[in-house]
Amino acid sequence: MKEIVFINKNIKKWQEYEKLLRKSRSVSADVLSDYFIQLTDDLSFSQTYFPESETTRYLNSLTLKTHLLIYKNKKEKRGRIVEFWKFEFPQIMYDYRKYLLFAFFFFTLSIIIGAFSASQDKDFIRLIMGDGYVNMTIENIQNEDPMAVYKNANELPMFLGITLNNIRVSFLVFVLGIFFSVGSVWVLFQNGIMVGSFLFFMSEYNVLYKAILSIFMHGTLELFAIVLAGAGGIILGNSILFPKTYSRFNSFKHSAKIGLKIIIALIPIFIIAGFIEGFITRYSNIPDIFRIVFILANVVFIIWYFFVYPAKVAKSSKL
Repeated sequence: MKEIVFINKNIKKWQEYEKLLRKSRSVSADVLSDYFIQLTDDLSFSQTYFPESETTRYLNSLTLKTHLLIYKNKKEKRGRIVEFWKFEFPQIMYDYRKYLLFAFFFFTLSIIIGAFSASQDKDFIRLIMGDGYVNMTIENIQNEDPMAVYKNANELPMFLGITLNNIRVSFLVFVLGIFFSVGSVWVLFQNGIMVGSFLFFMSEYNVLYKAILSIFMHGTLELFAIVLAGAGGIILGNSILFPKTYSRFNSFKHSAKIGLKIIIALIPIFIIAGFIEGFITRYSNIPDIFRIVFILANVVFIIWYFFVYPAKVAKSSKL
């Protein structure tokens, strides 16, 4: 690679680093550490191919400044948790929004495929959901309580079981991304097929409206969190496939850290979704208007915190 190509490819990134370094008090040690890894990769490349150039001296200076700031700010700030939710995680959402959008649209496509497959083959739903679950649901529908499955367990054990299982699944979706993103995409596909075939099954028995109002009280957050975990896995896998100018190991290490932050951020979402599923969804006599408003409130929260607010955070960080 010629030096001018190397510069043109990375100059905007370096300029952004410089801006952030000038207001280093608002940048966490973790973020600085991520920048340091990327800078050392660029510096190593420049030292190898352009050892006597101004580019190498510039990168050496920028890397040194970052290194000094990391150790200067080594002690964590008192408001670290607040800072994470207010700035760091939204910035991650903005930086990797393309991965999230891809995971979301792929999951939606999988739901459509699942519904279409169920409409073409009456046995498809049994293949996906299992005979036991299908027979139980049909019996509940005949008893005019299609969502009775949520009443079969005590609230607290159900809440804990669902929450821990969702956290386990999200971590699995993320880790499977190590197989070049295919693992995460496959789990998203499986979950989408399941949701789509189930929704068609409900429509066949004319209880789709009731099912949506019940399931999506907790499912709006729960399903979005699974999609977000899938995006984390795709980030991990793509770091191996497309390391760009970084070494494959450093690219993987950086993306693994990003992915783990995403999974950590999902834990409170799963706790809230599990609480709703364990303690609230079971009450089928809740007025429809309350359910609709509750679901819409979850949708608004997702759009605002994961898409709108991150754009504002990113915009302010560049000023």
